[in-house]
Amino acid sequence: MELELAGAELKSVLNRLRRAQGQIAGVIRMIEEGRDCEDVVTQLAAASRALDRAGFAIIATGLQQCLTDAENGAKNGETNEQMRARLEKLFLSLA
Repeated sequence: MELELAGAELKSVLNRLRRAQGQIAGVIRMIEEGRDCEDVVTQLAAASRALDRAGFAIIATGLQQCLTDAENGAKNGETNEQMRARLEKLFLSLA
């Protein structure tokens, strides 16, 4: 399943992922430096939220696109209902 994001959507998702990447790098650095546990967990929670938001944006943007991609359904042998159920399960796993 190929996901195509429009310019503004792509920029938003990439910004969220880069923010999470920076936060994860910060967590690693904090652990290596022996920083306070509460500070590390706070930073880790921020990274987790950034990843969740990026995931939601990707799923929300791509859900309709994936459902209307008839070629994709035929290629995988899935009906639209099966594809919808699979994507819904992925979406709910982010919650």
